[in-house]
Amino acid sequence: MIEQFLFTDPGERVNRPDFGGGLRKLVFAPNSPELATALQFTIQAGLQRWLADLIDVKKLEVTSEEAELRIEIVYVVRRTQEQRSVQISKPL
Repeated sequence: MIEQFLFTDPGERVNRPDFGGGLRKLVFAPNSPELATALQFTIQAGLQRWLADLIDVKKLEVTSEEAELRIEIVYVVRRTQEQRSVQISKPL
């Protein structure tokens, strides 16, 4: 569900126009530390809004290095209290 949120563009879902992290739009965006910081805040807010009842985000780190954007999310599944992580690298 985290990846679904990250790769859905805002406005793509009819009944949930605010849902989505919009990573697909960033393929042609210039990479910068400012983009990584803004994206980190956007992702954090979106995960809290849409998935807070299912997961508890423990760590969210977005970094930009040369032509790549890296996202690392460490979270706990609320139902099972199992800790998991997701790492995504997106070339820009």
